[in-house]
Amino acid sequence: MRPIETFLRYRVNAAPVLAVLLCLFVSWPASATVIAKRDLEIMGWVERVQLLDPQVHLRAKLDTGAETSSLDVEIIKKFHADDKRWVRFRLIDRQTGEQHIIVRERLRTIAIVMQNAERQLRPVVQLRFCIAGRILDTEVSLIDRSEFTFPLLLGRKALESFALIDPGNTYLTTPDCEPAAPEGSTNS
Repeated sequence: MRPIETFLRYRVNAAPVLAVLLCLFVSWPASATVIAKRDLEIMGWVERVQLLDPQVHLRAKLDTGAETSSLDVEIIKKFHADDKRWVRFRLIDRQTGEQHIIVRERLRTIAIVMQNAERQLRPVVQLRFCIAGRILDTEVSLIDRSEFTFPLLLGRKALESFALIDPGNTYLTTPDCEPAAPEGSTNS
C-alpha cells in the first residue's frame, strides 16, 4: 500500500470516531465538569477554639496529616457504669491554670503507632467545640500533650466537611458561636 492510501484509509476510519467524540464533547453537560462546590472556610494551621462544656479556650493545631483529633488531658480513671464505658479526665486551661474534671462516655479505645513504632492506647470521647463560628461535635483521643505547644490537635475527620487549611497563616478565624446547650441536654 502506498503512503497516500494508508493516510486516506486511517482518515476515513477515524472520521466516525472523531465525529462521535465531537458530539459527546459538545453535548457534555457543564455540571459534569464542575467539581461540587462546598462552603469551605479558609483557616490557618493554628486557630483558636473553644471547648463548650466546660468553657475553655484552646489553641489548636489543624493537622490534615492526622486522621483523629487529640486533646491534652490527664486521665484519672476508666470505669464502667450503666452498661457503658466511661472515662474521667482532668483538663487544665493553659491560659488560666484552672482545672476541669470531665466525665464522658468512652466510645472506643484506639491504638496509635508512634514515630518510634510503639503502639499507644488512647480512649476516645466525643466533645463539642466552637471553631470559626461553627459548632463541631467531634471524636477526640485523650492523651498527655503537655510536651506539645498546642493542647488540641484537630485531625482531618473533624475538618473535612468545612475547612480549607492555609499552611502559611495562623489565626484566620475566631471561635464565635451562639451559646450552646451542654452536652446531653435537649432543647424543647
